[in-house]
Amino acid sequence: MKKFLAGAVGMILLLGAAALYVVQSRGGGPADNARPVAAGHLELAKGNLYFRNLAKGPDQGKLSAVSVADPDGPRQVEKLRCDRFATARGTSICLRLKPGSLPPYTEMLVLGPDLAVQHKETLPGTPSRARVSPDGKIVNWTVFVSGDSYATTGFSTRSGLYEVETKTLIKSIEELPVFVDGRRYFASDVNYWGITFDADGKHFYATLGSKGKTYLIKADYRSYRGESIAQNVECPSLSPDGKRIAFKHKNPDGSWRLAVLELATGQVTHAAEGRAIDDQPLWKDDNTLLYAVKRGASSDIWSTPITPTGTPQLLVPDAASPAVG
Repeated sequence: MKKFLAGAVGMILLLGAAALYVVQSRGGGPADNARPVAAGHLELAKGNLYFRNLAKGPDQGKLSAVSVADPDGPRQVEKLRCDRFATARGTSICLRLKPGSLPPYTEMLVLGPDLAVQHKETLPGTPSRARVSPDGKIVNWTVFVSGDSYATTGFSTRSGLYEVETKTLIKSIEELPVFVDGRRYFASDVNYWGITFDADGKHFYATLGSKGKTYLIKADYRSYRGESIAQNVECPSLSPDGKRIAFKHKNPDGSWRLAVLELATGQVTHAAEGRAIDDQPLWKDDNTLLYAVKRGASSDIWSTPITPTGTPQLLVPDAASPAVG
């Protein structure tokens, strides 16, 4: 797929994105937000909340975990450094910026139940989103190839898939045949981001951005065909029961607010969190979302009810990229 940014302009944007990404990723929240660190190897376990540790110190940037039931408890820390992390059924994905690469490249690691690397790919761009299908069989990712934010004009993304059992790699889903209003859609500026799979791995949802609009695409993975089912839906996240999509709903000022789409009716409800959020939300359970909120150069992980009523809660300070085991 052709992108309208290329050549020298594209290179400048890539270098700028890498520089901005490094600055934003260093974290550096207040020292009094530091949490005790538990000694020993981090293990995948049900009931854990995983995240990228942004607290100052030697463990900054490392994969860490706390108990979902006790997020204020000690942080387990793994030596593995990840900028984005996701896990399901013993399969995990770790995205991290490749050190010293100009233009920027991302290392995509597929991890087994012991967090050992089972597969590795090098992808052009900077880490943006990462997910694992609920059955643990497919990992997916999104990277920024140019630009540094979904809020900027002229950004370019690339989303891909990897089947763990068959070792099938789709570096980009740009060739996915998509239908909008019943007609095959073609455009030179198509971008995909924020993939989320259903429980059996047969269907996935993703955002398609083109010509200033965003569409929620539902795709049949086996037949490899997709169709638009809604507009103004970004970074979708399918609920555990498969009936709802949590997403970023764009406000008139260009910022985003967390919202939930009922797939059966098309009804959209805003979550209790009223701040501007730029993250792919994660379902903690059927009624609660997890997400990162920027705070200066750092960020914190919060939770919110999916309904307009209720109160958002700070779960883990100096953390990003939440994942639930």
